[in-house]
Amino acid sequence: MPTLRVIYREFIGFEHALAKQAEYFRQRHPDVTLEFTHSDVPPLYETMIAKNGVFTDQYDVFLCLTDWLPELMKSGGLTRLNDDLAQDPPDGWPDGWTDSMTRLQRDRAGNIYGLPYHDGPEMFMYRTDLFDDPHEQEAFRKQTGVPLRPPETWSQFLDIATFFTRPDDGLYGCLVAAYPDGHNTVYDFMIHLWSRGGQMLDARMRPVFNQAEGVEGLQFYVDLINVHRVVPPEVFEFESVKSGHYYAGGGSAMMWNWCGFAALAEIPELSKIVGNNRCTVIPRGDGPNGRHMSLNIYWVMTIPSGCAQKALAYQFLKTTACAAMDKVTSLEGGNGTRLSTWRDPDVQRQFRYYQMIERVHQNVESPPTIPEYPAINEVLNRAIDDALHGRKAVKQALDEAAEESEEILSKAGYYKQA
Repeated sequence: MPTLRVIYREFIGFEHALAKQAEYFRQRHPDVTLEFTHSDVPPLYETMIAKNGVFTDQYDVFLCLTDWLPELMKSGGLTRLNDDLAQDPPDGWPDGWTDSMTRLQRDRAGNIYGLPYHDGPEMFMYRTDLFDDPHEQEAFRKQTGVPLRPPETWSQFLDIATFFTRPDDGLYGCLVAAYPDGHNTVYDFMIHLWSRGGQMLDARMRPVFNQAEGVEGLQFYVDLINVHRVVPPEVFEFESVKSGHYYAGGGSAMMWNWCGFAALAEIPELSKIVGNNRCTVIPRGDGPNGRHMSLNIYWVMTIPSGCAQKALAYQFLKTTACAAMDKVTSLEGGNGTRLSTWRDPDVQRQFRYYQMIERVHQNVESPPTIPEYPAINEVLNRAIDDALHGRKAVKQALDEAAEESEEILSKAGYYKQA
Protein backbone atom coordinates (compact mmCIF):
# COMPACT_ATOMS: atom_id res chain seq x y z
CA MET A 1 0.00 0.00 0.00
CA PRO A 2 1.63 3.31 -1.05
CA THR A 3 1.99 6.12 1.46
CA LEU A 4 1.79 9.75 0.40
CA ARG A 5 3.63 12.09 2.76
CA VAL A 6 2.54 15.73 2.94
CA ILE A 7 4.29 18.57 4.80
CA TYR A 8 2.56 21.90 5.42
CA ARG A 9 2.58 25.05 7.52
CA GLU A 10 1.02 24.65 10.97
CA PHE A 11 -2.43 26.25 10.97
CA ILE A 12 -5.70 24.80 12.24
CA GLY A 13 -7.49 25.83 9.05
CA PHE A 14 -5.03 23.78 6.99
CA GLU A 15 -5.29 20.86 9.40
CA HIS A 16 -9.07 20.69 9.23
CA ALA A 17 -9.25 21.21 5.47
CA LEU A 18 -6.54 18.66 4.71
CA ALA A 19 -8.28 16.07 6.88
CA LYS A 20 -11.44 16.34 4.78
CA GLN A 21 -9.51 16.52 1.53
CA ALA A 22 -7.52 13.44 2.50
CA GLU A 23 -10.74 11.52 3.10
CA TYR A 24 -12.09 12.65 -0.28
CA PHE A 25 -8.83 11.53 -1.89
CA ARG A 26 -8.89 8.13 -0.14
CA GLN A 27 -12.41 7.47 -1.44
CA ARG A 28 -10.93 7.68 -4.94
CA HIS A 29 -7.62 6.01 -4.06
CA PRO A 30 -8.53 3.47 -1.34
CA ASP A 31 -5.13 1.78 -1.53
CA VAL A 32 -3.26 4.96 -0.52
CA THR A 33 -2.31 6.01 3.01
CA LEU A 34 -1.64 9.66 3.74
CA GLU A 35 0.73 10.98 6.40
CA PHE A 36 0.80 14.66 7.37
CA THR A 37 3.58 16.66 9.01
CA HIS A 38 3.35 20.33 9.94
CA SER A 39 5.67 22.98 11.31
CA ASP A 40 5.88 26.74 11.69
CA VAL A 41 7.21 28.87 8.84
CA PRO A 42 10.96 29.10 9.70
CA PRO A 43 11.44 25.36 10.36
CA LEU A 44 9.42 24.53 7.25
CA TYR A 45 11.81 26.60 5.14
CA GLU A 46 14.77 25.10 6.99
CA THR A 47 13.62 21.51 6.41
CA MET A 48 12.58 21.77 2.81
CA ILE A 49 14.88 24.43 1.35
CA ALA A 50 17.86 25.31 3.54
CA LYS A 51 18.55 21.62 4.25
CA ASN A 52 17.56 20.51 0.71
CA GLY A 53 14.57 18.43 1.78
CA VAL A 54 13.00 19.00 -1.63
CA PHE A 55 15.77 16.91 -3.19
CA THR A 56 15.02 13.87 -1.03
CA ASP A 57 12.12 11.45 -1.04
CA GLN A 58 11.14 12.33 2.54
CA TYR A 59 7.99 14.15 1.42
CA ASP A 60 5.83 13.77 -1.67
CA VAL A 61 3.82 16.98 -1.39
CA PHE A 62 5.06 20.30 -0.04
CA LEU A 63 2.71 23.16 0.77
CA CYS A 64 5.03 25.99 -0.20
CA LEU A 65 4.94 29.76 0.23
CA THR A 66 5.18 31.69 -3.02
CA ASP A 67 8.05 33.77 -1.58
CA TRP A 68 10.21 30.65 -1.80
CA LEU A 69 9.34 29.67 -5.37
CA PRO A 70 11.94 31.69 -7.32
CA GLU A 71 14.73 30.11 -5.26
CA LEU A 72 13.26 26.63 -5.76
CA MET A 73 12.66 27.17 -9.48
CA LYS A 74 16.28 28.22 -9.92
CA SER A 75 17.66 25.27 -7.95
CA GLY A 76 15.42 22.68 -9.60
CA GLY A 77 13.88 21.73 -6.27
CA LEU A 78 10.32 21.33 -7.55
CA THR A 79 8.67 19.18 -10.18
CA ARG A 80 7.42 20.97 -13.28
CA LEU A 81 3.68 20.41 -13.77
CA ASN A 82 3.25 21.49 -17.41
CA ASP A 83 2.66 18.02 -18.86
CA ASP A 84 0.28 16.97 -16.08
CA LEU A 85 -1.72 20.16 -16.44
CA ALA A 86 -1.92 19.72 -20.21
CA GLN A 87 -3.01 16.08 -20.03
CA ASP A 88 -5.06 15.95 -16.82
CA PRO A 89 -5.82 19.43 -15.45
CA PRO A 90 -8.03 20.24 -12.48
CA ASP A 91 -11.54 21.21 -13.51
CA GLY A 92 -11.63 24.76 -14.83
CA TRP A 93 -7.85 25.20 -15.15
CA PRO A 94 -6.68 27.95 -15.55
CA ASP A 95 -9.67 30.22 -16.11
CA GLY A 96 -11.23 29.28 -12.78
CA TRP A 97 -8.61 31.38 -10.98
CA THR A 98 -7.60 35.03 -11.24
CA ASP A 99 -4.24 35.76 -12.83
CA SER A 100 -3.00 36.87 -9.41
CA MET A 101 -3.51 33.29 -8.16
CA THR A 102 -1.55 31.60 -10.95
CA ARG A 103 1.23 34.10 -11.62
CA LEU A 104 3.76 33.51 -8.87
CA GLN A 105 4.24 29.76 -9.44
CA ARG A 106 5.32 30.33 -13.07
CA ASP A 107 8.87 30.98 -14.15
CA ARG A 108 9.81 33.35 -16.97
CA ALA A 109 9.58 30.54 -19.51
CA GLY A 110 5.99 29.81 -18.48
CA ASN A 111 6.73 26.60 -16.60
CA ILE A 112 4.34 25.90 -13.72
CA TYR A 113 5.50 24.47 -10.40
CA GLY A 114 2.46 24.45 -8.14
CA LEU A 115 -1.31 24.70 -7.79
CA PRO A 116 -2.83 27.41 -5.58
CA TYR A 117 -4.18 26.14 -2.28
CA HIS A 118 -4.56 28.97 0.25
CA ASP A 119 -4.83 32.64 -0.57
CA GLY A 120 -4.04 35.76 1.36
CA PRO A 121 -4.53 38.56 0.65
CA GLU A 122 -4.30 40.75 3.71
CA MET A 123 -7.42 42.73 4.56
CA PHE A 124 -8.42 45.27 7.16
CA MET A 125 -10.71 43.83 9.85
CA TYR A 126 -12.83 45.65 12.40
CA ARG A 127 -15.52 44.78 14.91
CA THR A 128 -19.02 45.99 14.19
CA ASP A 129 -20.16 45.39 17.76
CA LEU A 130 -17.81 48.26 18.67
CA PHE A 131 -18.03 50.48 15.58
CA ASP A 132 -21.84 50.32 15.39
CA ASP A 133 -22.48 50.81 19.10
CA PRO A 134 -24.34 54.14 19.59
CA HIS A 135 -22.53 54.88 22.85
CA GLU A 136 -19.12 54.31 21.23
CA GLN A 137 -20.12 56.46 18.28
CA GLU A 138 -21.21 59.32 20.51
CA ALA A 139 -18.09 59.11 22.66
CA PHE A 140 -15.79 59.04 19.62
CA ARG A 141 -17.52 62.03 18.04
CA LYS A 142 -17.23 64.02 21.26
CA GLN A 143 -13.56 63.13 21.57
CA THR A 144 -12.48 63.65 17.95
CA GLY A 145 -15.21 65.68 16.27
CA VAL A 146 -15.63 63.14 13.47
CA PRO A 147 -17.86 60.07 13.01
CA LEU A 148 -16.66 56.62 14.01
CA ARG A 149 -16.23 54.63 10.82
CA PRO A 150 -13.61 52.28 9.31
CA PRO A 151 -10.44 54.32 8.68
CA GLU A 152 -9.46 55.41 5.21
CA THR A 153 -5.98 56.63 6.21
CA TRP A 154 -3.33 55.58 8.71
CA SER A 155 -3.82 58.76 10.76
CA GLN A 156 -7.53 57.95 11.09
CA PHE A 157 -6.55 54.42 12.05
CA LEU A 158 -4.34 55.71 14.86
CA ASP A 159 -7.11 57.93 16.23
CA ILE A 160 -9.50 54.99 16.38
CA ALA A 161 -6.88 52.63 17.82
CA THR A 162 -6.14 55.13 20.57
CA PHE A 163 -9.85 55.53 21.33
CA PHE A 164 -10.44 51.80 21.73
CA THR A 165 -7.32 51.05 23.77
CA ARG A 166 -8.61 50.16 27.23
CA PRO A 167 -6.17 47.79 28.95
CA ASP A 168 -8.22 47.67 32.15
CA ASP A 169 -11.11 46.26 30.09
CA GLY A 170 -8.90 43.79 28.22
CA LEU A 171 -9.33 45.69 24.96
CA TYR A 172 -6.71 47.19 22.66
CA GLY A 173 -7.25 49.38 19.64
CA CYS A 174 -5.39 47.20 17.19
CA LEU A 175 -3.26 44.14 16.79
CA VAL A 176 -0.03 43.29 14.99
CA ALA A 177 2.02 40.12 14.77
CA ALA A 178 5.50 41.21 15.83
CA TYR A 179 7.19 37.85 16.34
CA PRO A 180 10.37 37.88 14.21
CA ASP A 181 9.70 34.79 12.10
CA GLY A 182 10.37 36.49 8.77
CA HIS A 183 6.66 36.55 8.07
CA ASN A 184 4.23 39.18 9.30
CA THR A 185 6.62 41.90 10.47
CA VAL A 186 8.25 41.98 7.04
CA TYR A 187 4.89 41.91 5.27
CA ASP A 188 3.52 44.60 7.58
CA PHE A 189 6.45 46.79 6.65
CA MET A 190 5.79 46.22 2.95
CA ILE A 191 2.15 47.17 3.35
CA HIS A 192 3.10 50.39 5.12
CA LEU A 193 5.71 51.07 2.43
CA TRP A 194 3.40 50.42 -0.53
CA SER A 195 0.40 52.19 1.00
CA ARG A 196 2.52 55.36 1.15
CA GLY A 197 3.63 55.02 -2.46
CA GLY A 198 7.04 53.42 -1.84
CA GLN A 199 8.68 50.41 -3.47
CA MET A 200 11.08 47.66 -2.48
CA LEU A 201 13.42 47.90 -5.50
CA ASP A 202 13.75 50.41 -8.29
CA ALA A 203 13.96 49.67 -12.01
CA ARG A 204 17.70 49.00 -11.70
CA MET A 205 17.07 46.45 -8.90
CA ARG A 206 18.54 48.79 -6.30
CA PRO A 207 16.89 48.68 -2.84
CA VAL A 208 14.81 51.81 -2.20
CA PHE A 209 12.76 50.65 0.77
CA ASN A 210 14.89 52.92 2.98
CA GLN A 211 13.61 56.08 1.33
CA ALA A 212 11.10 58.45 2.92
CA GLU A 213 8.05 56.22 2.48
CA GLY A 214 9.76 53.26 4.10
CA VAL A 215 11.12 55.30 7.00
CA GLU A 216 7.72 56.84 7.63
CA GLY A 217 5.98 53.49 7.42
CA LEU A 218 8.32 51.61 9.73
CA GLN A 219 8.37 54.49 12.23
CA PHE A 220 4.57 54.39 12.31
CA TYR A 221 4.69 50.63 12.96
CA VAL A 222 7.31 51.00 15.69
CA ASP A 223 5.35 53.78 17.36
CA LEU A 224 2.10 51.81 17.40
CA ILE A 225 3.81 49.38 19.74
CA ASN A 226 6.27 51.47 21.70
CA VAL A 227 4.88 55.01 21.81
CA HIS A 228 1.12 54.85 21.40
CA ARG A 229 0.86 51.40 23.02
CA VAL A 230 -2.38 50.60 21.24
CA VAL A 231 -1.50 46.90 20.94
CA PRO A 232 -1.31 44.16 23.59
CA PRO A 233 2.11 44.08 25.27
CA GLU A 234 2.60 40.44 24.26
CA VAL A 235 2.59 41.16 20.50
CA PHE A 236 6.28 40.29 20.31
CA GLU A 237 5.16 36.71 20.98
CA PHE A 238 2.47 36.81 18.28
CA GLU A 239 3.00 35.39 14.83
CA SER A 240 0.12 35.60 12.36
CA VAL A 241 -1.79 32.59 13.73
CA LYS A 242 -1.63 33.70 17.37
CA SER A 243 -2.67 37.21 16.41
CA GLY A 244 -5.63 35.82 14.48
CA HIS A 245 -6.76 33.85 17.51
CA TYR A 246 -6.31 36.86 19.79
CA TYR A 247 -8.48 38.99 17.55
CA ALA A 248 -11.13 36.26 17.37
CA GLY A 249 -11.03 36.15 21.15
CA GLY A 250 -12.24 39.75 21.31
CA GLY A 251 -9.04 41.37 22.55
CA SER A 252 -8.74 44.10 19.92
CA ALA A 253 -10.97 46.41 17.91
CA MET A 254 -9.07 46.24 14.60
CA MET A 255 -6.28 44.49 12.77
CA TRP A 256 -4.95 43.97 9.28
CA ASN A 257 -4.04 40.36 8.62
CA TRP A 258 -4.52 37.48 6.23
CA CYS A 259 -8.16 37.27 5.30
CA GLY A 260 -8.24 33.62 6.38
CA PHE A 261 -8.36 34.90 9.94
CA ALA A 262 -11.66 36.55 9.12
CA ALA A 263 -12.90 33.01 8.58
CA LEU A 264 -11.50 32.05 11.98
CA ALA A 265 -13.51 34.87 13.53
CA GLU A 266 -16.71 33.20 12.30
CA ILE A 267 -16.08 29.75 13.79
CA PRO A 268 -18.10 29.54 17.04
CA GLU A 269 -15.80 27.16 18.90
CA LEU A 270 -12.81 29.42 18.19
CA SER A 271 -14.28 32.92 18.26
CA LYS A 272 -16.07 35.29 20.62
CA ILE A 273 -16.91 37.77 17.86
CA VAL A 274 -18.93 35.58 15.49
CA GLY A 275 -21.08 37.79 13.28
CA ASN A 276 -19.29 40.95 14.40
CA ASN A 277 -16.27 41.04 12.12
CA ARG A 278 -16.16 42.94 8.85
CA CYS A 279 -13.43 43.37 6.25
CA THR A 280 -12.49 46.21 3.96
CA VAL A 281 -9.44 47.64 2.24
CA ILE A 282 -6.30 48.42 4.24
CA PRO A 283 -5.82 52.14 5.09
CA ARG A 284 -3.71 54.26 2.77
CA GLY A 285 -0.96 56.70 3.51
CA ASP A 286 -2.03 60.27 4.24
CA GLY A 287 0.21 61.83 1.60
CA PRO A 288 -0.57 62.47 -2.08
CA ASN A 289 0.86 59.09 -3.10
CA GLY A 290 -1.17 57.16 -0.54
CA ARG A 291 -3.06 54.17 -1.92
CA HIS A 292 -5.06 51.21 -0.67
CA MET A 293 -2.75 48.24 -1.23
CA SER A 294 -2.55 44.65 -0.10
CA LEU A 295 0.00 41.88 -0.19
CA ASN A 296 -0.30 39.04 -2.67
CA ILE A 297 1.47 35.94 -1.51
CA TYR A 298 -0.17 32.56 -1.22
CA TRP A 299 0.48 28.90 -0.48
CA VAL A 300 0.77 26.41 -3.34
CA MET A 301 0.75 22.64 -3.42
CA THR A 302 4.01 21.48 -4.98
CA ILE A 303 5.84 18.22 -5.64
CA PRO A 304 9.47 18.12 -4.46
CA SER A 305 11.87 17.06 -7.18
CA GLY A 306 13.01 14.16 -4.98
CA CYS A 307 9.51 12.69 -4.78
CA ALA A 308 9.47 9.05 -5.92
CA GLN A 309 5.67 8.99 -6.46
CA LYS A 310 5.13 11.98 -8.68
CA ALA A 311 2.08 10.67 -10.54
CA LEU A 312 0.29 9.91 -7.28
CA ALA A 313 1.38 13.21 -5.75
CA TYR A 314 -0.03 15.08 -8.74
CA GLN A 315 -3.39 13.36 -8.25
CA PHE A 316 -3.44 14.72 -4.71
CA LEU A 317 -2.66 18.22 -5.99
CA LYS A 318 -5.41 17.91 -8.58
CA THR A 319 -7.88 16.73 -5.94
CA THR A 320 -7.26 19.60 -3.53
CA ALA A 321 -7.55 22.06 -6.43
CA CYS A 322 -10.98 20.89 -7.61
CA ALA A 323 -13.96 23.17 -6.99
CA ALA A 324 -15.48 21.07 -4.21
CA MET A 325 -12.24 20.74 -2.25
CA ASP A 326 -11.27 24.37 -2.75
CA LYS A 327 -14.58 25.27 -1.15
CA VAL A 328 -13.71 22.93 1.73
CA THR A 329 -10.49 24.90 2.26
CA SER A 330 -12.59 28.00 2.83
CA LEU A 331 -15.30 26.38 4.94
CA GLU A 332 -12.71 24.84 7.26
CA GLY A 333 -10.99 28.15 8.04
CA GLY A 334 -8.44 28.42 5.27
CA ASN A 335 -8.95 30.57 2.22
CA GLY A 336 -9.77 28.95 -1.09
CA THR A 337 -8.29 30.31 -4.28
CA ARG A 338 -10.88 29.68 -6.99
CA LEU A 339 -13.30 32.26 -8.32
CA SER A 340 -16.11 29.77 -7.80
CA THR A 341 -15.30 29.65 -4.09
CA TRP A 342 -15.00 33.41 -3.75
CA ARG A 343 -18.38 33.86 -5.44
CA ASP A 344 -20.15 30.95 -3.76
CA PRO A 345 -23.32 32.13 -1.91
CA ASP A 346 -22.77 29.67 0.95
CA VAL A 347 -19.19 30.83 1.43
CA GLN A 348 -20.12 34.53 1.20
CA ARG A 349 -22.98 34.01 3.65
CA GLN A 350 -20.73 32.39 6.26
CA PHE A 351 -17.63 34.51 5.60
CA ARG A 352 -18.59 37.97 4.40
CA TYR A 353 -15.06 39.00 3.49
CA TYR A 354 -15.37 36.96 0.29
CA GLN A 355 -17.63 39.75 -0.96
CA MET A 356 -14.51 41.96 -0.92
CA ILE A 357 -11.77 39.59 -2.02
CA GLU A 358 -11.90 40.24 -5.76
CA ARG A 359 -11.81 43.98 -5.15
CA VAL A 360 -8.76 43.64 -2.91
CA HIS A 361 -6.99 41.55 -5.56
CA GLN A 362 -7.25 44.46 -7.99
CA ASN A 363 -4.59 46.35 -5.99
CA VAL A 364 -1.97 43.93 -4.75
CA GLU A 365 1.80 43.73 -4.84
CA SER A 366 4.17 40.88 -4.06
CA PRO A 367 7.70 40.71 -2.65
CA PRO A 368 10.39 40.71 -5.35
CA THR A 369 10.06 37.51 -7.37
CA ILE A 370 13.76 36.72 -7.44
CA PRO A 371 15.72 33.76 -6.04
CA GLU A 372 17.56 36.08 -3.68
CA TYR A 373 14.42 37.29 -1.97
CA PRO A 374 14.52 34.82 0.98
CA ALA A 375 17.97 36.19 1.89
CA ILE A 376 16.68 39.76 1.64
CA ASN A 377 13.65 38.77 3.68
CA GLU A 378 15.92 37.62 6.48
CA VAL A 379 17.84 40.90 6.33
CA LEU A 380 14.59 42.84 6.64
CA ASN A 381 13.39 40.56 9.41
CA ARG A 382 16.43 41.43 11.52
CA ALA A 383 16.26 45.14 10.69
CA ILE A 384 12.58 45.47 11.57
CA ASP A 385 13.06 43.54 14.80
CA ASP A 386 15.98 45.80 15.71
CA ALA A 387 13.79 48.84 15.15
CA LEU A 388 10.83 47.42 17.03
CA HIS A 389 12.99 46.68 20.06
CA GLY A 390 14.87 49.97 19.92
CA ARG A 391 18.24 48.40 19.22
CA LYS A 392 18.57 50.67 16.18
CA ALA A 393 16.83 53.80 14.97
CA VAL A 394 14.42 53.21 12.10
CA LYS A 395 16.51 55.05 9.50
CA GLN A 396 19.72 53.29 10.55
CA ALA A 397 18.06 49.86 10.50
CA LEU A 398 16.63 50.40 7.01
CA ASP A 399 19.81 51.95 5.59
CA GLU A 400 21.88 49.01 6.81
CA ALA A 401 19.30 46.56 5.47
CA ALA A 402 19.34 48.30 2.08
CA GLU A 403 23.14 48.14 1.99
CA GLU A 404 23.17 44.46 2.89
CA SER A 405 20.41 43.71 0.35
CA GLU A 406 22.34 45.53 -2.37
CA GLU A 407 25.38 43.41 -1.55
CA ILE A 408 23.28 40.24 -1.92
CA LEU A 409 21.99 41.40 -5.30
CA SER A 410 25.44 42.51 -6.42
CA LYS A 411 26.94 39.10 -5.65
CA ALA A 412 24.12 37.54 -7.65
CA GLY A 413 25.18 39.57 -10.67
CA TYR A 414 22.35 42.07 -10.98
CA TYR A 415 24.64 45.06 -11.42
CA LYS A 416 27.15 43.73 -13.90
CA GLN A 417 27.98 46.11 -16.73
CA ALA A 418 26.83 45.02 -20.16
